[in-house]
Amino acid sequence: MTARHIAVVDLGFGDAGKGTTVDRLCARARDEGRPVAAVVRFNGGAQAAHNVVTDDGRHHTFAQFGSGTFTPGTRTHLSRFMLVDPLALAAEAEHLRTLGVADPFTLLTVDRDALLTTPYHAAANRAREAARGADRHGSCGMGIGETAAFALAHPDLAPRAGDCRAPDVLRRKLVAVRDALTAELGVELGPDLDACVDAFTGFGRAVRVVDEAYTRRLLRGGPVVFEGAQGVLLDEWHGFHPYTTWSTTTFANAETLAAEAGVGEGVYRLGVVRTYTTRHGAGPLPTEDAALTAALPDAYNGTGRWQGAFRVGHFDAVAHRYAVAVCAGVDGLALTHTDVRHPGLGVARAYEGAEPRVADAPDLAHAERLTARMFAARPIVERAPAPAEWPDFVAAELGAPVTLLSFGPATGDKGERQVLLSGNIGARGA
Repeated sequence: MTARHIAVVDLGFGDAGKGTTVDRLCARARDEGRPVAAVVRFNGGAQAAHNVVTDDGRHHTFAQFGSGTFTPGTRTHLSRFMLVDPLALAAEAEHLRTLGVADPFTLLTVDRDALLTTPYHAAANRAREAARGADRHGSCGMGIGETAAFALAHPDLAPRAGDCRAPDVLRRKLVAVRDALTAELGVELGPDLDACVDAFTGFGRAVRVVDEAYTRRLLRGGPVVFEGAQGVLLDEWHGFHPYTTWSTTTFANAETLAAEAGVGEGVYRLGVVRTYTTRHGAGPLPTEDAALTAALPDAYNGTGRWQGAFRVGHFDAVAHRYAVAVCAGVDGLALTHTDVRHPGLGVARAYEGAEPRVADAPDLAHAERLTARMFAARPIVERAPAPAEWPDFVAAELGAPVTLLSFGPATGDKGERQVLLSGNIGARGA
């Protein structure tokens, strides 16, 4: 069976280049006459920061819109697994307009069951993170964890995208969120309720809110690119607690959507890694090297008020192998930042002592033990391969072919070893 769709997932701590990978896949597919029908977002929310630079110099940090938006005709679908922030979406749409995307909201569909992130969630997130002081988790401060936690505790009161079409229901749920979080934290949370209701109902009028039948029809057509957020090493169950996200960052949600549409065997699983391993904010980074952090600044990833500093380490094959195992394998790899040259850059193929292992039944206690193990890890760092040898080295270490190379930030700074969307690639296990 041939692969109909591609799912793109970061095999690190995020920031490996998912956005630029998705952008390239969409542009290449259109050039070949088989355009992508939509980019489907399947986890995370407004805290995503996927940087895309076009060949004509436009730059946008995609958060909720799909990173293929600069390719004409490419739509975005926010699945029910997304946490949708209408205010952040409006700001993102406005920036896209300044870059030549005439009416971004006409390119967008939103599943009615997608949870809504509100200003009350964001305010609670920031208050809670600030109270941790030196023990901050490295949150993005966008309210993602608060949105997920509130929905778990109060499933009937959690606002969803479909509620933006029902002002009375929306108001009742927004009051519930505001009052519950205010009582829990003991601080008054803004903004004004009427203003929030007005903004959210305006969002409901501006976008097309759809049901699960739309998603099934979309995936039965295709092709689509599933765009993941964050990285597998930040996964809510398999990451290193508490330095994780409240989101499933593996291929699982994308595969669930595909299975529901009856195309579960038609998804090509593409994992993304850099030639060096990075982390934004607190948490274990075994191969971290202060000299590399100083020598390899990232133009699109700096120190964030809530996340903290951008940190750099040697290529950590151990951690990336763990991510591949968490995902139960990948079909191919996108290798980014292959243009980076630094004489001190190395690779870690092993640690001294125990390496992380995937739990049969993961829970937070296991994740905390993994965290302690990763903080204590002592990587064995070797010389990095020669530039031309990187693809074969990474393929051998992670057990999958490198099918896409990135050697710069722009769309054209990419090259495929295989044409992923040509329709002639066998599905995983075929």
